[in-house]
Amino acid sequence: MILIGENLNIMSKTLGPALKERQSAAVQEMAMAQNAVDVDYIDLNIGPARKSGEEFMAWTVQTVQAVTAKPLSLDSTNLTAVEAGLKVCKSKALINSISLQPDRIETGLPLVNKYNADMIGLLWGVEGMPRDANERCMLAVDLVYKANAAGITNEKIWIDPIATPVSGEINQLKACFEFMTMLSDIAPGCKSVVGLSNVSNGTPVDLRPYLNRTFLVMLSRYGLYSAIVDAFDQELIDIARGRRPEITQLIHNLMDGNSPDPKSLSPEAMKYYKTVRVLTGESLYSHSWLDI
Repeated sequence: MILIGENLNIMSKTLGPALKERQSAAVQEMAMAQNAVDVDYIDLNIGPARKSGEEFMAWTVQTVQAVTAKPLSLDSTNLTAVEAGLKVCKSKALINSISLQPDRIETGLPLVNKYNADMIGLLWGVEGMPRDANERCMLAVDLVYKANAAGITNEKIWIDPIATPVSGEINQLKACFEFMTMLSDIAPGCKSVVGLSNVSNGTPVDLRPYLNRTFLVMLSRYGLYSAIVDAFDQELIDIARGRRPEITQLIHNLMDGNSPDPKSLSPEAMKYYKTVRVLTGESLYSHSWLDI
């Protein structure tokens, strides 16, 4: 699985100010820390960057490239800023992201061709977020059709089905799982990617990793190609790299309806057992789901 480190993010309470103030030492320290762990890409999330976005993204790309050769994911809703980053990017980049909103797709698709980049196709339509798996399929087909018409092959498209917080609408998560079972049929050759930590937004910080890890394993059952992850959650990295097969097997068994006797599980395994039940909607989410 391709892992994209999410930690170089302007929304970070610790790194955000350093990015805004162009503190190259702090930014490079984070880049080197991610370079040292087992991720494949580094995501550079500069947010909307409405003011000085072009200069900001170009500076960020050049600052990070000075200390790591890992490929970069250029993450901003400002596609003019993204292009400024692409101009100075030394490796093949990933554009994060292009949606079906007219201004984004009309501006974004030419950048994929011009800079030989890959793209994350975000399933966000003119009317906003899809309501169910069928709407996700329709948006995926529309996005791929338009990308193909622009000369972009399926292999360069990474589809993001949009993960939502489990603390919100559980049916959206169920729709995400259902869509993943259909993606290879409706868009053969396209890859898949998910912003993993979205599922745990709103959850206490110390509990978020269990949701993120479990969600990753559940999506992997449906062939997930890539995930944007906390690069410093070592257990998550170990799970993604196949170094914790007992956790993966437990979660997949639960998804298949093969539930072990909870009394036979270790305290750690029991946390994953309870988390699967929450993510499938069998148990209601609350901040105390691991204690119930």
